[in-house]
Amino acid sequence: MPARREELQAQLDTLREQLEQNPPLSEPERENLKQLMEQIDAKIQLENRLQDNNLVDGVNRAVERFEVDHPTIAGTLRNIVNTLGSMGI
Repeated sequence: MPARREELQAQLDTLREQLEQNPPLSEPERENLKQLMEQIDAKIQLENRLQDNNLVDGVNRAVERFEVDHPTIAGTLRNIVNTLGSMGI
């Protein structure tokens, strides 16, 4: 499982880099992504392998919101969902 956590951390870092490029996001969209990243980061830090549907649901909703206007961000978020699933989260 450590490799999966590293993969998830790398995907989270990619998302952070994408946000640093200042894509045209509204402040609520940006804040929502920051909150999701904090939640994911907390899961990584705690190494909590329990099922957390709220986290996965939140990331899935973000994928839907960003799919059309920000496909790169949506793709990274999809990768995060897949990795969380592989980790059993």
